[in-house]
Amino acid sequence: MSITRESVEQLLSSQDFGDRLQAVNQMRQLEPMLAFDLIQSAIADKNVRVRYAAVSQMATLGEQNLPKALLVLRESLKDREPDVQAAAADALGALKLTAAFDDLQALYHSTSEWLVQLSIIAALGEMGEPRAFELLEIALTSGNELIKTIAISALGELGDRRAITAIVPFASNADWQVRYRVAQALGRLGGPEVAATLSILAGDEVEQVAEEAKTAQKSC
Repeated sequence: MSITRESVEQLLSSQDFGDRLQAVNQMRQLEPMLAFDLIQSAIADKNVRVRYAAVSQMATLGEQNLPKALLVLRESLKDREPDVQAAAADALGALKLTAAFDDLQALYHSTSEWLVQLSIIAALGEMGEPRAFELLEIALTSGNELIKTIAISALGELGDRRAITAIVPFASNADWQVRYRVAQALGRLGGPEVAATLSILAGDEVEQVAEEAKTAQKSC
């Protein structure tokens, strides 16, 4: 049976959340603009799994109508479920909707959910929003190591050279994955200020870190 607007709408109107979830998944096979229109009702669904699946698809479908996507995702940041909030932050980052910066910053400070904070930091890196620098610096002091790691990468993506001073101390972190991200970020930032740290990392005992640092040295 072929998937059509009518068949998806029928599933969306079902009382069974499994049918509605199936409808969201089937939207991937529809023309993007049509799927964008249909997914709006799923984003407001009473079931969290349906809302999460729908908001997650906005990372790609939102390109069909960025102004409306911005409005919808801003509302999804207020969802009562952290998973949906995190998915909304991911989508805002993927779509580079920098107009939502204030919303993301406010949510970062108000939530206690690490997953939501992590998604916000990752999104800010993708956006390349200059105003994010101070928030990313704050994220470096998080008690969650994964948030710190993503913040290092985000600062590298941001390209603000003030980040060098904030990132360099992490070059001696016990976690090799943190050191790897430092090498990667410093390679993106470049300049003579990063040379000494990259030289140290190029001799790291972990091959992945050493190779990333050597690659970074070539681009500086």
